[in-house]
Amino acid sequence: MRRLFITTSIAFILGGCGAQDESAHATQANSVPTAPDVVSMTLPELSVGLANEAFSSVDLVQAYLGRIERIDRAGPKLNAVISVNKDALKLAQKSDLRRGEGRALSPLDGIPVLLKDNIESRDQLATTAGSTALLDNVTGRDSPLVAALRASGAIILGKTNLSQWANFRSSHSVSGWSSVGGLVKNPHVLDRQACGSSSGSAAAAAASLAAATVGTETNGSIICPSQVNGVVGLKPTHGLLPIEHIVPIAATQDTAGPITKSVAGAALMLDGMTGWQNDYAGSLDASVIKGMRIGVLDFSRNDSPRLNAQFDAAIARMAAAGATLIRIERNDTPPEFWGAARLVLGAEFKVFLTEYLSGSPADIPIRSLAELVAFNNDNAEVEQAVFGQDILESSLDAPAMESDTYEDALALIRQTTRDNGIDALLREHDIQVLMGPSGPVSPRVDVVNGDVWPAWAGAGAMAAISGYPNLTVPMGTIAGVPVGVSFMGGRGADALLLSVGVAFEASGSGSPEPQYKPSVEAEDMRAL
Repeated sequence: MRRLFITTSIAFILGGCGAQDESAHATQANSVPTAPDVVSMTLPELSVGLANEAFSSVDLVQAYLGRIERIDRAGPKLNAVISVNKDALKLAQKSDLRRGEGRALSPLDGIPVLLKDNIESRDQLATTAGSTALLDNVTGRDSPLVAALRASGAIILGKTNLSQWANFRSSHSVSGWSSVGGLVKNPHVLDRQACGSSSGSAAAAAASLAAATVGTETNGSIICPSQVNGVVGLKPTHGLLPIEHIVPIAATQDTAGPITKSVAGAALMLDGMTGWQNDYAGSLDASVIKGMRIGVLDFSRNDSPRLNAQFDAAIARMAAAGATLIRIERNDTPPEFWGAARLVLGAEFKVFLTEYLSGSPADIPIRSLAELVAFNNDNAEVEQAVFGQDILESSLDAPAMESDTYEDALALIRQTTRDNGIDALLREHDIQVLMGPSGPVSPRVDVVNGDVWPAWAGAGAMAAISGYPNLTVPMGTIAGVPVGVSFMGGRGADALLLSVGVAFEASGSGSPEPQYKPSVEAEDMRAL
């Protein structure tokens, strides 16, 4: 049941729709029902339903496979799922047998999960990172987080599409596009950005194509897709989850994290991914917010009145729930910060990607970053159909990780985001948690100019570069386009953030159900 979309033209990337096709597409999209029956449930609800034998794991797998066929491959054609595990039903049958014998392995036993396609699993699934160079990268290995999920009884349903090479290929990229999977579409408004690089994981979670998904982040790649697709995303503390057997960018920042439709679901997934060492789900406590001092990152707003109104409403909800809000108007960033951040990523990418490729046990045509650049040039019609590879090329000339240049840059960005960043804000304002918008309102996809985003909102880079946790929770929609609020804390504050997220969720938030609108603008013009 594996699907590979190898795009060779922009028309194909956009679904191959001309004027006549767009009308049919709109009809299909509008006819898609909201998630029915079991697939509309949150992860904790599914776990309880399995425990109570209201349905079986086989029922769940069949329901999600059917939904992938109807919504991802037909209908709106989200392009969120790259491949499906042909053994998923067999694994579900084994789970049902265990449960029937009273041997359920965990609350995740029998739960279907999708993995971002830069994360290895020992199933007969390639780990492509969205590149045709890795179509045969079937390693037979589980990344440690996948091994932990498997030991919990979770069903690896398949792999999700992503921004190719985790969006570390071009400064003019189209987020959510890969040569293997095509362009991921936002299920809320189909011509809006699904963001990257975990676009497929977030879109799949929003469209109920699995009970939960796993994404990865180096700098924003869990938080941004989760917020624009209207789901919960957790970027955990760096190092909480091992990153072995995940296609890398930078070891000092890379992490995986759960994407779900509820905060409690994210906590359950984090429990499973960490081998049930910390009981994140069991320690959820919405009452922690009462009397808590939370820093409001006013400096992280942008100039969107509608986004700021949503954020103000989120602040009011936190205050009504008992939190004390402390306004923070500024946080200075040295002018050389962003250059240093880019240098660190390039230096690490050159080393760690080559290390990954050279160590793959699969039969693949590239074994180094240099060979990848050459492969993309030799296969430009497919690999560079939409944008080039200037980031890959510049990374070839990045300084060595043993150099003073790299060490100085790493020290600068860590000092800026830790000592003078999150740690300083928490200490100076006597607060426990920081709160800001998760990002700007998602723009329309632009395959001509690449990603063209509004002025950025949010401060997620501080959490990503510092290695500290960041949780995004839906806070509303603007013209049907979801927006989220982020909660950040110090190193190891994952459990605290999840409890704060539960409290915010209980104040009236939830994942909006996708409407599969072809375009917001089309509706607005008709209204005029």
